[in-house]
Amino acid sequence: MSEHVPRTTVRVVISGRVQGVWYRGWTVGEASATGLDGWVRNRSDGTVEAVFSGPAERVDAMIEACRAGPPAAQVSGIECFDDTDPPGQSGFHQRPTL
Repeated sequence: MSEHVPRTTVRVVISGRVQGVWYRGWTVGEASATGLDGWVRNRSDGTVEAVFSGPAERVDAMIEACRAGPPAAQVSGIECFDDTDPPGQSGFHQRPTL
């Protein structure tokens, strides 16, 4: 009998110097490597928004990784919101700017 692994979906908004520093590409690589579903996009206010869906411990680890981001980023804050809507697709993707 296999054990059920709790899954969670969260939406995060990352602020700081996070656009023009390869943050979205880095996020796609990191999230894909950990097997998360979801997406990432730039927002017109200069932040980056992402939805991460998967096993809770992997989602938590991804949020922690986002606090540093890629080498050129300077993250000043992350807001996390519980999201009851799964991303609707498997894998991790980059979306157009909102």
